Amino acid sequence: MEPPNSRPSTFNLQPLLLAGPTAVGKSEVALLLAERLNGEIVTVDSMQVYRGLDIGTAKPSPSDRARVPHHLIDVVDLAEPFDAAQFTRLASQAVADIQSRGRVPILCGGTGFYFKAFLEGLGEAPPADPAVRAELAATPLPELLKELEQRDPETFARINRQNPRRVIRAVEVIRLTGKPFSVQRAAWHPASSIQYPVSGLWGLTRSAADLHSRIDARVDAMFRQGLVAETEQLLKRGLEQNNTAMQAIGYRQVVEHFRGKRLLPETIALVKIRTRQFAKRQMTWFRRQGRLTWIHLQPQDRPDTLVSQIASKTAFPPANNVLL
Repeated sequence: MEPPNSRPSTFNLQPLLLAGPTAVGKSEVALLLAERLNGEIVTVDSMQVYRGLDIGTAKPSPSDRARVPHHLIDVVDLAEPFDAAQFTRLASQAVADIQSRGRVPILCGGTGFYFKAFLEGLGEAPPADPAVRAELAATPLPELLKELEQRDPETFARINRQNPRRVIRAVEVIRLTGKPFSVQRAAWHPASSIQYPVSGLWGLTRSAADLHSRIDARVDAMFRQGLVAETEQLLKRGLEQNNTAMQAIGYRQVVEHFRGKRLLPETIALVKIRTRQFAKRQMTWFRRQGRLTWIHLQPQDRPDTLVSQIASKTAFPPANNVLL
C-alpha cells in the first residue's frame, strides 16, 4: 500500500515550457531535463506534426525518442490540415496523460502561437471555413495584403507579409466576423491571463553571430542527410497541395530548385538566409510577450549546466520519488 501523500501532487507535475528560436539548442536541453525530472516532451512545432517532414524540420531522431517519449510528432498526414485548435486539444490530452503517470510534461518548441493557444485558449476567432479558405488561397497575395491593410491596419503593420498562410487566416477571420483580426487575438499579457497553470516558462537565446553559425551548420547537415531526396519523395505524396507544409523552410526552396529557379548551392545559401530571418521573427514574437524567463547562452555553455539551473528554480519532486 502506498503511504499517504507519497504520490506527487498535480501541482508538482505542472508543465514546464521551454521556448526559443530555431537552432538555439532547445531540444538537447529538453531531453536532459526530461531525464532529470522523469518527464516527457510535448513538441510545440507546427511542422513536426506532419509525417514525412523529418530532415527539414529537425525532427527528433529515433534514438532521442527512445531516450524520452515525445508527443505531437507525426500526428497527421500531408493531406490533412492542422491548426492551433488541434494542437491545443492534443497537447492538453498529452499533458493530462503524462501527469496521470506521475511524470512531468515539458513543452518544447518554437511555434509561439501554439504556446499562446495552449496557455490562454484561442479566444473568439472562428474556426477555418473551407470555402472561404479556398477562395483566399486562390487570391494573389498582394490583393490579400491590400484588403488587410484597408480593413485591419494594426494587423497589417505587424504581420509577416511573406507568409501567405498567416495573411490568409487574418483575412479569413475578418471576412467571417466583420471585425478586425487584431481585436480577436488577446494579447499575451502578464501571468494573470494564463488559463493553464505551469511551473515555469523559460526562453533560450544566443548572440546573433552564435545563432547564425548554428543555423548554417544545421542547414548544411540537413542537405548532407538527404533533404533534397526527402523533398522529392514528399512531392509524390502531395507536399505542394498542403499550403501549410509548403511554408516549411527548406522544402519550399528545394521545390523551387527542382523547378529550375536556382542551382543547389544557391538554394542552400537561401535556406540559411530564410532560417536566420525566421529565427529573428521568432525572437521578436517571444520578446513581445514579456513573460518568459530568458537564459542567454554562450557557445561554451554545456546543456547539463543549464539543466541544473532550470531544475534548481523549478518546484518538482526529486526524480526517485516519482511513482511510475
